[in-house]
Amino acid sequence: MNVIRSKRIEELFFKVLMLAATMLVFALVISVVWTVLSRGSRAMSWDMITKLPGGGFYIGKEGGFLNAIVGSLYIVGASACIGLLISVPVVFYLNVYLKKTSRLAYAARLAFDVLFGVPSIVYGAFGFAIMVFLGLRTSLLGGIIVITLLIIPIFIRSMDEATRNFPHDILDASFALGATRWETLKVVVRQIAPGIATATLLSVGRAIGDAASVMFTAGYTDSIPTSLSQPAATLPLAVFFQLSSPVPEVQDRAYAAALVLTLIVLILSIGGRFITSRFSKNKL
Repeated sequence: MNVIRSKRIEELFFKVLMLAATMLVFALVISVVWTVLSRGSRAMSWDMITKLPGGGFYIGKEGGFLNAIVGSLYIVGASACIGLLISVPVVFYLNVYLKKTSRLAYAARLAFDVLFGVPSIVYGAFGFAIMVFLGLRTSLLGGIIVITLLIIPIFIRSMDEATRNFPHDILDASFALGATRWETLKVVVRQIAPGIATATLLSVGRAIGDAASVMFTAGYTDSIPTSLSQPAATLPLAVFFQLSSPVPEVQDRAYAAALVLTLIVLILSIGGRFITSRFSKNKL
């Protein structure tokens, strides 16, 4: 009886501990969201998201941060497309063309694991060094390049995990029926589509919230770039610069920009879950 009672007490203790940890994380999330929402809603207006910064925007006068919204969407959208085009063939090569015991596949996965954990500021410094070597200035193109480098490891490792969990008996059955590798890839794509959607969500979520890398490469401007050679503003940098202001009205605008950034990530998360659920219904 004492042993049973001791086990019940131990189970209750760890159950309470897990509940407390869960509530702590939940409270932190609510605290962050409430801070951004309460302070950002005070400065949020239609002008904030539809107008460019005016002459006195950074001292509390008229204008908005449309330049940062558009710049973020430009950089993240282009980087996500390029990252997918590069990552998908790499994942298929590692999982379909190479053997499971291949040393090349092992070395490649190890390299991507290392790149996955590299801080974004290192990517920014690397991109800046390349731009200086090539004689390029801070621009939209520089931001797209460095963000693409940042999210490619996320794309590859996330999709690689989904592909490795894919039942390889289906591959053997496809080859046994006389299908080519290209035809077999279509089957793989259909099965790992939820993994691709999840990888895209993770990559875009990290890319749109990154400030360190684009600070060195994309620069900042109060206008919307019309070419790849012009600087581009982003929402994280808008938050950083406005929050550094001593003017309270400008600081509230920083929280408004953070609120817009949070809403964009929320929309992407909901959209990613919807797409994932739709693809999951179509799996074999």
